[in-house]
Amino acid sequence: MERNPIIGVTPLWDVEHKSVWMLPNYLDGIKAAGGLPIILPLEMDEEDADRIVETCDGFLFTGGQDVGSCQERDKLETLLLSKALQSNKAVLGICRGLQFINVFLGGTLWQDLPSQHPSEIVHRQSKPYDAPTHKVVLNGELKTLLGKDTLDVNTLHHQAIKELGNGLTPMAIAPDGIIEAARLESKFFVRGVQWHPEYMFKTDPDSLTLFSCFIHHCR
Repeated sequence: MERNPIIGVTPLWDVEHKSVWMLPNYLDGIKAAGGLPIILPLEMDEEDADRIVETCDGFLFTGGQDVGSCQERDKLETLLLSKALQSNKAVLGICRGLQFINVFLGGTLWQDLPSQHPSEIVHRQSKPYDAPTHKVVLNGELKTLLGKDTLDVNTLHHQAIKELGNGLTPMAIAPDGIIEAARLESKFFVRGVQWHPEYMFKTDPDSLTLFSCFIHHCR
């Protein structure tokens, strides 16, 4: 029997309570697609990171604080992403995860969309979070994977990609020009989406397909 690939999930960090925590949606999405998620520690050294990268088949970089505003997460994810790319492990970034991958590769971010990139599209919706609120136009791999030209997505962010990092190409763009998904061409599987499929996968087949594609490349 083929074993479920082990997916290392970057932890969420509560600065006020100095506490590691996790939204179960990320773990549930991985499990629904056939993966075995493990929540990673917030602190690790080079040796720890090497062992974790050797153990895990892929990595999910989660949402959360703004890139640059949480030293603890930035330090962990810089080390982990560096090791994962060196080992050519599969990587999926969601929301902050996409933004972090972009910055790691030399890209820049809009720091606050409402003030720096005004738009009729509201990029930070209210509940329910599993309800799509705007469309994105798909291209390349994502268009082929989902078999459609546009996709309805949910949205929970105020930062976004401004200039793409080295080697990244866009896979989805919002009508206001915001890049909503990207891939790193030079590696086996490094992808990121700005929306939140972990909130939608139970009712939206396309969201589950995103997780399933990631897990497939982790096998």
